[in-house]
Amino acid sequence: MRIGDQPVWEPSHWPAVVRTSKSLREQLRRSRAKGVVVRALEVAELAPGHPVRAQLDALMARWLATKQIAPMGFLVQLDPFSFPEEKRYFIAECDGAIVGFLAVIPMYARDGWFFEDLLRDPNAPNGTVELLVDAGMRAAAAANVRQVTLGLAPLAGEVSPWLRLVRRWGKPLYDFEGLHTFKAKLRPHTWDPIFLSYPRQASSILAVLDTLTAFARGGLLRFGIKTLLRGPSIIVRMLAVLLVAWTVLLALPTSSSWFPSPVWQWGWVGFDGVLGSALFSLARRWRHGLATAVAIAVTADVVTTVAEVLIYNAPRARCFGDWFVMTIAVAAPASAAVMLWHARAHRQVLVTSSPVPSSGLVAK
Repeated sequence: MRIGDQPVWEPSHWPAVVRTSKSLREQLRRSRAKGVVVRALEVAELAPGHPVRAQLDALMARWLATKQIAPMGFLVQLDPFSFPEEKRYFIAECDGAIVGFLAVIPMYARDGWFFEDLLRDPNAPNGTVELLVDAGMRAAAAANVRQVTLGLAPLAGEVSPWLRLVRRWGKPLYDFEGLHTFKAKLRPHTWDPIFLSYPRQASSILAVLDTLTAFARGGLLRFGIKTLLRGPSIIVRMLAVLLVAWTVLLALPTSSSWFPSPVWQWGWVGFDGVLGSALFSLARRWRHGLATAVAIAVTADVVTTVAEVLIYNAPRARCFGDWFVMTIAVAAPASAAVMLWHARAHRQVLVTSSPVPSSGLVAK
């Protein structure tokens, strides 16, 4: 089963790629103009406790924090420091801070290099990644390496119709097309198709599920919960949509019996309307201050709803339907509060640990 394409470059041809690509030259110029400099690392600088290693550990934490899904394992686990003597390392620095990192592993049978880990600080200047690739390509050419790859662009190329559907609908969690576009922009000289192999008599669906389980570090359910607690934009947007539907129900005349007075009812409607708008805004662009305010508001919603249920609604409950509505009224905001606080804590690393000032820099 074809699952994507892998770009391949001939390092000796890289100067010609740069010379004929105006957009690539512009990205390299931008990063250099911002003071970004790339250099190779010595293995000794990767030792635990070394200042460079400490900066790299912080950079990896910030990079992982920007991802919509939980960290994966198997072939894409972020583990750049194993077998360091066998690898090549490059860092991009700006004003003394590490803003980009490239780890290269050898492909012995192909006399090639695989640019395995390519990380960028969220606030790094535009062109930082391209500058790292440029340095790696030129080092490969100097070492007479025959080929370089940046690895698989998943679901790219002529994949099956249902995988194309996954590529389209999975974009809020993983930008398959964006990754392919970035690698294509660097003008590889060829694309190698990559296949998932499984026994002829076996099910392709089970083969894909087994592979996804491996990437999810052994548990799809646990991986899904971890992703949910990171608060990706699609989940925040879904919460906003559900809150809009709930607010409409609260505003119906038939809902008045659930509230002590009309003022109480319309107070809830107004509160949920403002909260829904804040959630939509947060889904468009995550802001730490807004996330904190929304999490506090939702937590207050939970506390107030529990008090209302215990004092006013529970004594008046007459059937299972009444208890079901009360359970939903408490469980929904409680679940949202847990997710928002987890997401806020997860993304706090972007606020507290980035060494690069965000003003004047455009982060992609």
